Amino acid sequence: MRELRNLFSLMVGSKRKYVDPSRAVEILKDAFKSSESQQQDVSEFTHKLLDWLEDAFQMKAEEDREGEKPKNPMVELFYGRFLAVGVLEGKKFENTEMFGQYPLQVNGFKDLHECLEAAMIEGEIESLHSAENSARSGQEHWFTELPPVLTFELSRFEFNQALGRPEKIHNKLEFPSMLYMDRYMDRNREVTRIKREEIRRVKEHLTLLQQRLERYLSYGSGPKRFPLADVLQYAMEFASSKPVCTSPVEDIDSSAPPGGTKGQQLSLPSTAEQDPLPPLESAGPASASTAAQQQRVAIHKPFTQSRLPPDLPMHPAPRHITDEELRVLEVCLHRWRSEVENDTRDLQGSINRIHRTIELMYSDKSMMQVPYRLHAVLVHEGQANAGHYWAYIYDPHQRCWMKYNDISVTKSSWEELVRDSFGGYRNASAYCLMYINDKKPFLIEEEFDKETGQILSGIDKLPPDLKQYVREDNELFDKEVEEWDSLQVRKAQQEKLVLAAAAAAAASSISTSSSSPQPMSVESSPPDNTVAQQEPEYMEQPSPTNDSKHLQEDTERAISRAAAEQEERSPEALLTAAIKLEYARLLRFAQEDTPPEKDYRLQHIVVYFIQNQAPKKILERTLLTQFADRNLAFDERCKSIMNVARAKLDLIKPEEVNMDEYEMWHQAYRNFRDTTIFMMTGLDLFQKTNYMEALMFLIYSYQYNKELLSKGRYRGHDEELLGHYRRQCLLKLNEQAAAMFESGEEPEVSTGLGLMNELVVPCIPLLLVHDTERDLLAVEDMRNRWCSYLGQEMEPNLQEKLTDFLPKLLDCSAEIKSFHDPPKLPSYSTLELSERFVRVMAAVGGR
Repeated sequence: MRELRNLFSLMVGSKRKYVDPSRAVEILKDAFKSSESQQQDVSEFTHKLLDWLEDAFQMKAEEDREGEKPKNPMVELFYGRFLAVGVLEGKKFENTEMFGQYPLQVNGFKDLHECLEAAMIEGEIESLHSAENSARSGQEHWFTELPPVLTFELSRFEFNQALGRPEKIHNKLEFPSMLYMDRYMDRNREVTRIKREEIRRVKEHLTLLQQRLERYLSYGSGPKRFPLADVLQYAMEFASSKPVCTSPVEDIDSSAPPGGTKGQQLSLPSTAEQDPLPPLESAGPASASTAAQQQRVAIHKPFTQSRLPPDLPMHPAPRHITDEELRVLEVCLHRWRSEVENDTRDLQGSINRIHRTIELMYSDKSMMQVPYRLHAVLVHEGQANAGHYWAYIYDPHQRCWMKYNDISVTKSSWEELVRDSFGGYRNASAYCLMYINDKKPFLIEEEFDKETGQILSGIDKLPPDLKQYVREDNELFDKEVEEWDSLQVRKAQQEKLVLAAAAAAAASSISTSSSSPQPMSVESSPPDNTVAQQEPEYMEQPSPTNDSKHLQEDTERAISRAAAEQEERSPEALLTAAIKLEYARLLRFAQEDTPPEKDYRLQHIVVYFIQNQAPKKILERTLLTQFADRNLAFDERCKSIMNVARAKLDLIKPEEVNMDEYEMWHQAYRNFRDTTIFMMTGLDLFQKTNYMEALMFLIYSYQYNKELLSKGRYRGHDEELLGHYRRQCLLKLNEQAAAMFESGEEPEVSTGLGLMNELVVPCIPLLLVHDTERDLLAVEDMRNRWCSYLGQEMEPNLQEKLTDFLPKLLDCSAEIKSFHDPPKLPSYSTLELSERFVRVMAAVGGR
């Protein structure tokens, strides 16, 4: 009790970011250790802790009492009473029992009220409401007194008899932020019984309506069933279809060899649907030859026997139907479909009204007099044998939810609480709910100074002995901070001395080697025999003139074509014609439907601009800049055109082209190119199984690409492709790290855990933040792999490392951790980038 008192006082008034609970935990561990020395189940631990605290308060209360009955704050805050009313072997009984944490089963229920309804009734209870003497047994629970703090223990674990081990129940269970307990109170027993009987009767009617609706929505007698309205629609479409038959003349090309070519076997006559041949019975001589042909194919011939029968329609349709039959059938089918749709709507409307009736059954004011507000939710993520715990606690003064996760306390939201606590699609779910009586404000109200009337906060709330204890700890912390600061100053001074010594040594080295024929500088490239030879292929640096040379060739081709097609040969006319030709070429590229590996945006910036609907003025200035390139001055014609283009650029007024917008579009293209290089490099490294290096390229390419796509679908690349390889890269690294851990040998174990801590774990929030199903499944796979080790025999040091690592892996927070700086990008010319992109994308094959 003393250690808990000290611990809680530090949590109230400490200057530290977090408080170390080791001393209290060690006492609790020794006291609660089971005979098998295994980790305690959290519910069992909480029960024992509350019992122990109750005993401790009781001892203190009995010491201090002076004739009156001692008060125990644990009992007054956390314990209530219920009345058990029942029948045992035909005999009625009533017992009053005390409860603390009220246990609720999760399996088979969708929300907290359903759990409570089931928990309040045990066995066959019909005999309670009848005067007949029955041998049946059962009981109801009715609360006679609810505690100010009402705690529900959600049972999310069950023992799997087949596997011989406990398993966690991941089913979704909803719970409200405000819970009205009136329907469970003994004083409302008769009203609740009447309402329960009404709900039971209404639900029986609801079941009948749902069964009737199901017959409409899943019609048929076979294994596959369809909505009846759709079946009638399909029948109407079939009846009104016109038969289009094939012909043996069209089906086989007599000039083709017996086997035919692949293309010929797959091709269909282009006029088959527009100009159908007459049916066989009216085909005259053709029908005789067809009959003879059918007699000749008695021998098994795969090609000829796989032909369609000559009178088989190209699509399902009636063979014979008169206009009168079709008219009657369409009228009937249309009328039946309307009737079915009306019946379906009426049934759905009735079902919705019944659901609403059930929801409002307890909404009258008389049944909303016992409000309990959700105050705390304790969450577990993992499997039955291990996992990570954290809590959400409502701060009534800031009016927001706070998340308490190990050493981190952060502001949260109801939406995040719901995502982590309801369960249903992750390994995370609530196992304990704490509600507080909303009519007892003393539980959460501010404390005031009796003399000044000011609100007390922090250390001022504490009694004198704890104030002193916290002050002493804060003074100790201040000294620790001062010592740490002094240590950092000394380290910085030592580093300066080391750098100064290194600089002096470098200067001495330069002076003694000044006559070397190949001096090295920061800017210069290393000679051929240096480590540059060992750099990977994607780090090769291209010639700086490659880009302009590629663009120059495109420009010169446009000028040559313009000169050949244009009658007027003046430089201005040629420039205008050449720009139009170049734009037409780039427009074709922008409109062409290309495979993933051929991306014309990488070949020219204007293709990117066209696809993303850049303003016309931006396109014109960009093309004009292309023709104003000084590298064009290799002959007089190009030189004159270049001079005209440069003159036109000089004449453009600021109000005609917004240069900020112009630069923004060009920066957007540079971002697109950089993202492409990130993606291409990451995919290339992934194909080479270099997953560690690939990961950062894939992570950054995905993040940058997502930002690009937020501004337009043609601003970036295929998000699913990048997401797939980002996910696969993490799974591969997880597999490698797990294999290292399984070896049980050093340094492999440490290397594997380092790989997880440095690379994989920081990336998990990136997969959780958008709740993509495949990403969530990948995270579950990674976590399950490590959780599976918990039930296995291993060395104590491995068990300790695993126990230390798992909370980091199982942290459900979607908070993005800090990352390494982006990896250095290699430089590519336009031609090199396009060619390399083709090779990489062809290798991955669009996944």
